[in-house]
Amino acid sequence: MTHSPHGTQPLPVVVAGAGPAGLTAALALRHHGLPVTVLEADAEDRVRPGSRALFVHRDSLALLGTISPGLDRTLAAHGVVWHTRRTVYRDREVFARTYPEAPAGAAPPFTSLRQVETEKHLLRACERAGVRFVWDAPVTGAESGPDGVRLFTADGTVYDAQYVIAADGARSTLRHALGITMSGTRSKAFHVVVDVAEDPAGPMPLERVFTYEHPALGGRSVMRVPFAGGFQLDLQCKDGDVPEEWATEEAARRWVAQVVPAGYADRLLWVSRYHFLQVVADTFTDPQHRVLLVGEAAHLFPPFGARGMNSGIADAVAAAEAVATALSGGERAAAVGAFASARRAAAQFNSRAAGTALAHLRPRHRLTRVRQAVSARMAPLVPAWGEWLERAPYGPRSAPAAATAGRY
Repeated sequence: MTHSPHGTQPLPVVVAGAGPAGLTAALALRHHGLPVTVLEADAEDRVRPGSRALFVHRDSLALLGTISPGLDRTLAAHGVVWHTRRTVYRDREVFARTYPEAPAGAAPPFTSLRQVETEKHLLRACERAGVRFVWDAPVTGAESGPDGVRLFTADGTVYDAQYVIAADGARSTLRHALGITMSGTRSKAFHVVVDVAEDPAGPMPLERVFTYEHPALGGRSVMRVPFAGGFQLDLQCKDGDVPEEWATEEAARRWVAQVVPAGYADRLLWVSRYHFLQVVADTFTDPQHRVLLVGEAAHLFPPFGARGMNSGIADAVAAAEAVATALSGGERAAAVGAFASARRAAAQFNSRAAGTALAHLRPRHRLTRVRQAVSARMAPLVPAWGEWLERAPYGPRSAPAAATAGRY
């Protein structure tokens, strides 16, 4: 076994994972003047397929611009903003609104770009800030004690650190190693996500469109969300649907041609399916207050309302602030405990909000579907009912009372 190449002195802080939450945590730690080592399981030239998270909210842009000046403008410049939102019920438009563009120089309300692009810009900012990366270094185990944390990696190297920010994803090795459990539910039905490249000869309108019970898809709902260079389609399959009939590339070509112009069926970039996990870690730190969980290591939500990556960014900034406070002489249990309490409360809020959206999209009671149908019929006369149909698939949008940063 090879011990840490840094001698006997433990590192002040190690970040496990170089996804959006881990990269944000590293940037935030550098913003506080702390040296940072990031351990990433994948290779430096890793290829991350698919759009994954698209939507970087205004609050997240503001946080990123604070810890890395100019990063917010970079992300906004490389993403797109759609100013029109439409909602369709079967074959009837029930809501449409176009919002004015932000004044020149003002922060946009959001930006939409594939997660791989967001990560690229975060990585570049980290490199400029002096973050040290160790690639091909999956964490295989961890021991936490009153004086710090010992991390074990696959090649036998041991890293000792005073604090660790665990951003190692949904299957977090650190969370498992520390015996931290998660509570929540997993849906049985699945969704299919397809990334489609834009056709410069016939570009789609820059609009977000949600269609309830699309008549060409057997009553399955589908959403189209633009991103820089294309758009994402998210298909809600029914209970009992067979993945081979909807989630393969061949199957996706068939149904994509029913949703957008048929030529786009030959421009697929990525096809994936997912089940909804609605789970939150039972604690966001270990008993020693040395390890702080952020992002998908701490919570998994259905994607409605773009709560996943945005809440992970807020987690990461709050975790870095707690570590900086503790390392500068603050009381460790108080600083880390306050982080864990506030961010877990925010995660519980976001989980409930996403659950509210899921209950709307997959109603258990016939009355909900009747209300949707009546609202669609009445929307031309009562616009508020059309607006309800537009907003409900994304869950409540108010900020959680315990949030440490913005809406998430």
